[in-house]
Amino acid sequence: MANETKYGIWIKIVSVAIPVVVAILFTVRIPDVEPLSFLPPIYATINGLTALLLILALRAIKSGKRALHERLMKICIGLSLVFLVMYIAYHMTSDPTPFGAEGAIAYLYYFILISHIILSIVLIPLVLTSYVRAIQSEFDPHKKIAKITFPIWLYVAVTGVVVYLMISPYY
Repeated sequence: MANETKYGIWIKIVSVAIPVVVAILFTVRIPDVEPLSFLPPIYATINGLTALLLILALRAIKSGKRALHERLMKICIGLSLVFLVMYIAYHMTSDPTPFGAEGAIAYLYYFILISHIILSIVLIPLVLTSYVRAIQSEFDPHKKIAKITFPIWLYVAVTGVVVYLMISPYY
């Protein structure tokens, strides 16, 4: 119970801190630094790779390959952290890119973008809770939260690629 309380507090702190820090850093521009314009295709690729590895991790656990599942999930968490660092670095060196299309495609883009952003924030405590349950060998609670976490994480990873593909002509 003490571990659950300790982890629960840290999950709450991290789940609030990450979006707040990202929002604050969005307002910061590093002066006299060349924009890191090479990063968006890299972090879009990271999102695509994360989506693929999530699917492979699901297949691994359904096949009883727990060690492979664990390795793949740790890689997914690592890739998500690398994505976050690159995303922040890009936005601290570059002005926002406005979406240039109009009409129905713009509504679709903003729907995908907004749902992607909201669910990426929701995803933080889900991933952390799922991970903590797994490392504590609490596999029944892990499985319950993972059934919620997986489709959200997959959606966020895939829509990250879609958002990049939709806005890339306007960079």
